[in-house]
Amino acid sequence: MTSTPAFMDEPQARDEICRVGRSLFERGYVHATAGNISVRLADGYLITPTDACLGTLQPERLARLDTQGQQVAGDLASKTITLHRQIYEASASTAAPARCVIHTHSTHLVACSLQADTAAGGQLIPDAQLLPPITPYFVMKVGRVPHIPYHRPGDAAAAALVAQTIGRYAAKGSPVRAVMLARLGPNVWHDTPAAAMAVLEELEETARLWMLCQPRPTPLTEPQIEELRQSFGAHW
Repeated sequence: MTSTPAFMDEPQARDEICRVGRSLFERGYVHATAGNISVRLADGYLITPTDACLGTLQPERLARLDTQGQQVAGDLASKTITLHRQIYEASASTAAPARCVIHTHSTHLVACSLQADTAAGGQLIPDAQLLPPITPYFVMKVGRVPHIPYHRPGDAAAAALVAQTIGRYAAKGSPVRAVMLARLGPNVWHDTPAAAMAVLEELEETARLWMLCQPRPTPLTEPQIEELRQSFGAHW
């Protein structure tokens, strides 16, 4: 079990959310008003406002919520705070606890999801995963990515299913740092906005490789994955 990461102080968290949001927007990981970022504080949450462009966020306008998820300041909070709070709570006792959650509609990840969900006739199996372990850095930096069946954006049932999935994987000794909402986009988490962004970058790059390779690449073997576990502490 890893040590519990410290909470960011609020001024730093506000600045980092805006910096990371701008970086993601300028590099094409998000577009228009898609996507959101939140940070868990010692006494509540910060989250990007609803319908906000991540490229033009202002620190003082971020939504501030208390520990119960009630808004106390800032512009109207994104509706995805329900999902983010479930991720914070479900991951808290795992080896991959969340202090920041990022959600995007990144192109290659959504393309992978569209392909897989279509192939499954819209009926993804309970243990569906978005991508196989095709590169060592995907295994080391991201890990398994459960593919959550389609729900409308903001559906509380999706949030509950994500929380159950986090708990199920942790119980199997394979804690996750990301889930993919079918036909919508990934949610990734880590200690800070910068660290969560790095998870997203590795995940989107892996999806891009998967989409580019024809025929599809074979996954790493179990002995190769075990070597990554032993050498780098990978969770797979």
